[in-house]
Formats: sequence, C-alpha cells, structure tokens
Amino acid sequence: MTDHPSPATLAATALIDSDHPDVAAFARLHARGGDARERAVALTLAVRDGFRYDPYRLDLTPEGMRASTVLANGFGWCVPKAVLLAAVCRAAGIPARLGFADVRNHLSTERMRQTMQTDLFIWHGYADLWIDGRWIKATPAFNVELCERFGLLPLDFDGRADSIYHPFDRSGNRHMEYVNDRGTFDDLPLERIVADFQQVYGAWMVDPTALRSASFQHDVERETQ
Repeated sequence: MTDHPSPATLAATALIDSDHPDVAAFARLHARGGDARERAVALTLAVRDGFRYDPYRLDLTPEGMRASTVLANGFGWCVPKAVLLAAVCRAAGIPARLGFADVRNHLSTERMRQTMQTDLFIWHGYADLWIDGRWIKATPAFNVELCERFGLLPLDFDGRADSIYHPFDRSGNRHMEYVNDRGTFDDLPLERIVADFQQVYGAWMVDPTALRSASFQHDVERETQ
C-alpha cells in the first residue's frame, strides 16, 4: 500500500523552514512548470546546481542545518541540501520528507578520508517527494561542476524515477554503495545524527571545525588534475 503523505510533509518546522521569506521566494522563482512533477524537477536541479557541495564546512547546530541557512550561505553538504530541497518543495505545495542511508565510496578527498578515518558515510541525505501519487527520491547533493571534476555522471531527476547515486562512475568503476537504509522522516532527526556522528567519527567530532581551514574545492582540483 502506498505510504500517503501526512500533513506534516507540507508543514514548516524549525529546520525545514519552508515559511521563511527567502525560502518561499526561492520556491516561487524556481518552481516552474505546469504540474507538480515539472516543478519538483526544476526545484531539484536549482538546489543541486545552485548550491556548492562542501562537506568541509560541517555545522551540526540547528542554525547550521536550517534550510534558510543553506540558502544564505550558498553551499552545503548532502543533509542540509536535502533539507533545503524539502523546504522549497513544501513552499511550492509539494509534499516532501527526508530520507537517509549509510553509504560507502562516497565522493570525498584524501584529507577528508584521513579526518573521518573510515570510508563509511552515515546518514547520507536525500529528499523524498510526493509526485503523481507516489514517493520519488531526489538527491541534490553534488553540483554538476563537481561531478565533472570527479568523472561522475551528474544525477538527473525526471520526477518519475528515483534519483540516487550511481553505482559506477563514467569509466565503469565501482562508485557508490548503499549499505544501510535508515528510512524517511517528516523532520530532520538532528539529535540522532549528531549522536551517531560522535560515535562513528569520534576524533573528527572532537573538533568539527578541523576541516574548515582547508578548501574542499582546492583539494578536489588538486586531486583531479
């Protein structure tokens, strides 16, 4: 049986702040199309490519994870970008929730792998959008320029099929592997995410600002030359 959307999937929350004036304005500007599917596609691509993926600037505070903060910063990592996509979809009248999974072989840099001390990325986030009577997954994390740098196919989204990370890169090499589905949530389970990050990435979480003095963009350019 289809899991129909609850009223919560259209409601604003403290973190999915779809009622924020800037979030609402972004939705009005980019939600173009004659139906919900076309508007969802337009919003997904606008969030994917309009906000640079940057996992070095990790901010696990409520303010740092809020949709309107991503909008103001112009960058974010997978979870806050998914929060932003959920927020702008709700602002456009499209039911949206958050989905999470643990993955291996996530796009990364040598500096980040050494900091994390593992190749397991827990709580990888995406948005789950209600389109034409069913839930469709949309993953807005990696902007197209970053994908081109790493030799990856950018994740397209047509509003008809799930858009999750490709298992192979452009050359046919193994890339992303999903190892654990954490399910979907009507709001961001921030306390659980923080607790699990502290358990899995203990050394990094002692000083989550450790990567902020470095540039993810510069590291990517150096490693992909």
